[in-house]
Amino acid sequence: MQPGPFDTPLYFSEGLTAFVASNFRGKSSVLELVTWCLRGTRRDVLKARVRRWLRHVDLDATVAGTPMAFRLDLTDGEIAAAVVLTGPDITALEEVRVPDPDRGITPLLRAASTASYAEQIAGLMLGRMDLQPLLNSRKETSTTTHGWPSYFGAIYLPTGADKPLMGDVMTDGLPGRLLQVFLDLPAAAALTRVKTVHDVRVAGNKARRKEAEEAAAARTTERVRLQSELGKAQDLLASLSPSGTSEVSLADLAHTTMDLAQAVADAQDIWEEADRTFRRARTERQHAAKLLNDVTESATARLLFHGLNPTSCPRCDQSIDDERRREERQAHTCAVCTREVVGDDEDPQAVTAEAEIRLEATTAAEEAAKTEREQARADVRQLTGQLEEAQAELRRAQSAADLPARLAAHEAVLRLEGALSVMEAPQETPPDEAEEKAIRILAAAAGLLERDSKAAATQLFKEINEEIASLAIRFGLPSLESVSIDRAARLKIYPVGSPQEWFQDQTAGEKLRLRVAVAIALLRIGRRNGVSTHPGLLLIDSPKSEEMQSADAHKLFRELAAVAADNELQVLLTTADFDLANATLPKDTIRQAAEGAPLW
Repeated sequence: MQPGPFDTPLYFSEGLTAFVASNFRGKSSVLELVTWCLRGTRRDVLKARVRRWLRHVDLDATVAGTPMAFRLDLTDGEIAAAVVLTGPDITALEEVRVPDPDRGITPLLRAASTASYAEQIAGLMLGRMDLQPLLNSRKETSTTTHGWPSYFGAIYLPTGADKPLMGDVMTDGLPGRLLQVFLDLPAAAALTRVKTVHDVRVAGNKARRKEAEEAAAARTTERVRLQSELGKAQDLLASLSPSGTSEVSLADLAHTTMDLAQAVADAQDIWEEADRTFRRARTERQHAAKLLNDVTESATARLLFHGLNPTSCPRCDQSIDDERRREERQAHTCAVCTREVVGDDEDPQAVTAEAEIRLEATTAAEEAAKTEREQARADVRQLTGQLEEAQAELRRAQSAADLPARLAAHEAVLRLEGALSVMEAPQETPPDEAEEKAIRILAAAAGLLERDSKAAATQLFKEINEEIASLAIRFGLPSLESVSIDRAARLKIYPVGSPQEWFQDQTAGEKLRLRVAVAIALLRIGRRNGVSTHPGLLLIDSPKSEEMQSADAHKLFRELAAVAADNELQVLLTTADFDLANATLPKDTIRQAAEGAPLW
C-alpha cells in the first residue's frame, strides 16, 4: 500500500469480477472486507494491520431483492459503529452513510461493537434469505446452533487443501446439512431440529431414570443396614436381664446417653428435611432447564414466559390436562382459557437470557441444598459416633453390667426403630408420561420428515450429479466420467477407465474445480426447480495457486465467466496473473492495478 490517506471505490460486475494485482497488493483483502460486511464476522486471515488502516468500509449489495448499504466505522481495527440501510433502489444508496427518511432510506440495524454487528447481521441475513439455524446435539445432553457464518462457508470457497466439499466446517455433519438446505429438500432444516431435540430429550429422560434408580438402590441398601443393626440390638436387649442397682455416675451417663439419642433423632429429622429441600431444588432446576429448552424452541413459550403456570383452573379446580398443554405449544392457545396467544416476540434473546438466569439460580440453589444435606448427614454421623462412645463408656462404668448394657441396647433399638420409621421403603419411580409421549411424537415426526426428504432426494441427486460432472469437465477435468454425491455431501469420483475415488483424494486444483462445479450445480438445479435458497454469490481467492496448470486455469476462468453470466451468479475472484485474466475474461469484468501497485 502507498503511504497516506486513501478512498478507493470498487465496482462489481453482475456476473464475474476479477481483481488483478501483484501479490500482497490487497486482492484478498477485498474479499475479506466483503466477507466482514456480509458475514457479520471477519475471518482470521484479515490481518490486524490491514484493519487498522481503515476508518470506514462501505458495501452496497442487493440481498434477496432488497437493496442494502452496509456502513462500518472502525477504530483500531474494530467496529465502533455500524448501520445497514435500505432504500428504494441500489443507486439511491450510493454515497449515503446515514438514514434519510425523506428519500426513503431507513436503517435495518444499528450496532455499536464488533460483537453486536455480528449477532445482528446473522439474524438479518437468515431472515432475508429464509434460512433456519442448523441445530446439532452435543453428546446428547445439549444443542449447538450453527447460524449464518456456517452458511457463508458455502459462499467463500475453501482452499484446495481443505477437507469439506461444502462450507468450511467438517464437524456436526454441516457439509451435508448445507447441501440439503440448498437443494431445498422437504423440511431439511425442520428434520435437523426435530432429530436434535429428540436426541437431547431421550438422553435427558434416561439420565433422570438412572438417577431415580440409583437413589432408590442407595435407600434400599441403607434400610437393609438399619434393619440388620436393629435385629442385633433387639437380640442383645432380649439377652440382658434388668439390673436392680445403679449409682449416681451411671445415672448421669444414662442421662447423657438419652440426650445424645434425642440429639441424633433431631439431627436425623434435620437431615430428612434437608434431603427433601434438595429434591425440591433439583426438581426446580430440571423444570428451569426444560423451560429454557422450550423458550429457545417456541415463540409461544416465550410469550407466556412471565405468566402463571397453574396446574388447575383457579375457579373450579379442574386439572389442566396434557391435551391443553399440547394445544398451547402447537396451536398457540392458552391452556387455561383456550384463547389464542398473540403478541410480538420482539425480544426472544431477553426471554432466553432470563430463562438462562433462572436455570443458573436454580442450579445454585440445588448446589446449596446439596451442601446443607451433606452437612446434615455429617452431623448425624458425628452425633451417632458420640452416642456410640457414650454407650460404650456407660457399659464400662457400670459395676453390675446389666443396667448400662440394657440401657444402651434399649437406646440402640429406639434409635434404629426411629431411623427406619422415617426412611420409607423406596417405591418405583413412575415414568414421566408427558415426556415419554413427547419423545414418541418427535420420533414419529422425524421418521415422516426423513421419508419425505429421501423420496424427494432421488431425482434431485440424479440431476445434480449430471450437472456437477458436466461442469467439472468444462472446468478442466476431461478424464471425469461421472460423480455421485450423497445427502452427507460425500462426493464419489468415477474417472474414465479407473476405479472409484473420493473427493478428499483429489489434488488441490481438482478439489477447487469440483467445489465450484457443486456450487453452480446447486444454483442451476435450484432455478430449474423453483428453489432460491443458494445465495448466488461465490468468492474464490487465487484459484490458479491451487496446483493448476495455465491451460486449466484459462479454461476455468473462461467457463466461470460464461456460467456466471448465464446463471445469475455473481463470482468475485482474485489473481496475480495479469496475462491469464486479460486473455480469458471480458474487459468489463476486470478490476486491475498496475504491476507492483496496490489495488486500493
